[in-house]
Amino acid sequence: MSAGGNSTRVVSERRMLNLSTLFAPERVAVIGATDRPDSVGRALMENLSSFEGDVIPVHPDRETVLGRPAYPSIGAVPDAATIDVAVVAVPAASAATVTAEVGDAGISNVVVVSAGFSEAGTDGDQRERDLIAVAEEYDLTLVGPNCVGIISTRTGLNATFVEGTPIEGSISLVSESGAVIAAVLGWASQHGIGFRDIVSLGNEAVLDETDLIEAWGDDPETDVILAYLEDIDDGRRFIETARAVTAETPIVALKSGRTPAGAEAAASHTGSIAGSEEAYQAGFNQAGVIRATTIQELFDAGRVLAGAPQLKRDDIAVVTNGGGPGVLATDAIGDSRLQIATFSEALEEHLETIVPPAADVDNPLDIIGDADIDRFRRSLDAVLGAEEVGGVIVVSVPTAVFEFEALAEVISTLQQRHETPVVTCLMGGDEADRAAAHLTTAGIPNYFDPSRAVRSLEALATHRTVSTRRYASPTRFDVEQERARRILQRATEGGERHLSVEAMDLLDAYGIPTPDGGLAERATEAEAIARELGGPVVMKIVSPDILHKSDIGGVEVGVAPDAVSGTYQQLVDRAMNHDPDATVLGVQVEEQIAPEDATETLVGARHDPQFGPLVTFGLGGIFVQVFEDTAFRVAPLSEREARAMTAEIQAAPMLRGARGRAPADIDAVVETLQRVSQLVTDFPAIRELDINPLVVAPEGVYAVDLRASVDSDKL
Repeated sequence: MSAGGNSTRVVSERRMLNLSTLFAPERVAVIGATDRPDSVGRALMENLSSFEGDVIPVHPDRETVLGRPAYPSIGAVPDAATIDVAVVAVPAASAATVTAEVGDAGISNVVVVSAGFSEAGTDGDQRERDLIAVAEEYDLTLVGPNCVGIISTRTGLNATFVEGTPIEGSISLVSESGAVIAAVLGWASQHGIGFRDIVSLGNEAVLDETDLIEAWGDDPETDVILAYLEDIDDGRRFIETARAVTAETPIVALKSGRTPAGAEAAASHTGSIAGSEEAYQAGFNQAGVIRATTIQELFDAGRVLAGAPQLKRDDIAVVTNGGGPGVLATDAIGDSRLQIATFSEALEEHLETIVPPAADVDNPLDIIGDADIDRFRRSLDAVLGAEEVGGVIVVSVPTAVFEFEALAEVISTLQQRHETPVVTCLMGGDEADRAAAHLTTAGIPNYFDPSRAVRSLEALATHRTVSTRRYASPTRFDVEQERARRILQRATEGGERHLSVEAMDLLDAYGIPTPDGGLAERATEAEAIARELGGPVVMKIVSPDILHKSDIGGVEVGVAPDAVSGTYQQLVDRAMNHDPDATVLGVQVEEQIAPEDATETLVGARHDPQFGPLVTFGLGGIFVQVFEDTAFRVAPLSEREARAMTAEIQAAPMLRGARGRAPADIDAVVETLQRVSQLVTDFPAIRELDINPLVVAPEGVYAVDLRASVDSDKL
């Protein structure tokens, strides 16, 4: 079975796609259709037996396929131009030719299920490029290749070769793995999870996840979009598209391939702590995409987002007839972004008239084990009607006093009456399963584990935050962009890829404060710079081969003017002892910046292959890699995004002024983050940039050290 693979997609300019005929076709052709047992062509034809429109088999050696008249080629089909979707299931070597015939026939939607393309090595890469060229020539909407097909319950369309047919619903699913679709179809139907559309992307030669998100965002019948992703080719486009869609339609994504950051040794602190996983997490956050970590979480979130009312506040009530499970639910709430609702005095007084004197009317509300269906009804009605309650988790164990199916009816009725989301944990066997089936029809998910119930409500809370979030455009500062370009070009003239403090003027060109000073190529020059600065100075070895200067004793702080010459020679000697072949450009001599109550932070950026520049902020100094206290965003940054980064790190209280310290100049940090964001966006040639430390004082910031990696070919 095809399960997707990495694409060699080289599609040029994107176009606005109208996918209505892809998902609601009237005529579908299967090229490679056959009645041979255990074949893909036969499986496609059998799955299409429930399709409401016409199914046209195409095979050069068959007159009929499963009782349907067959045609030797797509061009031989009468009125071929009225075919809405052509499914191509031929050997990979023939796929491009057959797809060109589809284009010649005037058909615009193609699903290529054939395998043997970029996932199959060099020859496959060329076959995929040929297929892409055909798609571009004929302006085709092409799904695949190397996919299992597409499904839409709008017209009973199941153009896949996997087993199982989904029930109708409002969830649309896109997957880069056909195997994931094959695995979940039967399971989803068993649990009452219905779908609107399902697409297996395969190698994403043309159509990708962003195209589908855009289309489903415009579909009023899609209530939630689920995505299983292995890669995103154009991260910036994904963010912009998903950000617009999530204002109305929630997106939940499961991203596989979460690997430790930094597979190779990075040239800077930023490079070693900011890997692709951080870029995906930052991109999802900025796009408003809810992140799932398991298939179970993906569908748990999808179910509740598709069927539940909006969660108006994060205060959650737990109503239970079993103390232990109720406590488990309460603990799970404490571990989430949600909180236990505080019952008002009026609510508690009302509950005292409902529950026995032995019951505690606090939250979690334990209505005790002898509760009958009427006590459940009255208690739930009171809690759901309380203004201080945003959502309710009903945790119930089976007793002989009531039946779960009766409780399910009560819960369904009360949620509809109060329009407050309810999730349940009916913890039993067959009886609970029957009740859960009733709840599912009302859009109420049931979980055996209370922690899953909490996570589903948390998904509602996250979507509420996302849907009310307002985005601002990134600030564009008045900078000396051409001066910065000249600095980068001059610094890399000798073929140097790594830059250090000798390029501090780069930051100055973008309005980022730096200490006064300069590069000295001889000891006498160092003395002259020190005399001009006055007072003690900081001296740093400058070498493209020695990026972490402190590790070899390449930095001296508080050097008196009369010790500058001797210190210069000491730094050069240490560099040569560390690496006799190192290129030493000289020694940077700078004024010493040591403001009172200063905090050392890190501002950095690295180029991510999917999302572009990824900006980093965190605690700086020599311990940055030890504590790994960092926040990430995909550039360019808005003011709000930059400010959020300063609040996310664990060291944020230090910046706000912990234990009597003067508060740091957060506004200056926010502006620096935005200026760095603009710098690395303006110059994609900067592959990594590391300002460490950025000294943050009560008034102002100072970029004390710089490391950068530049691709001079891109300047």
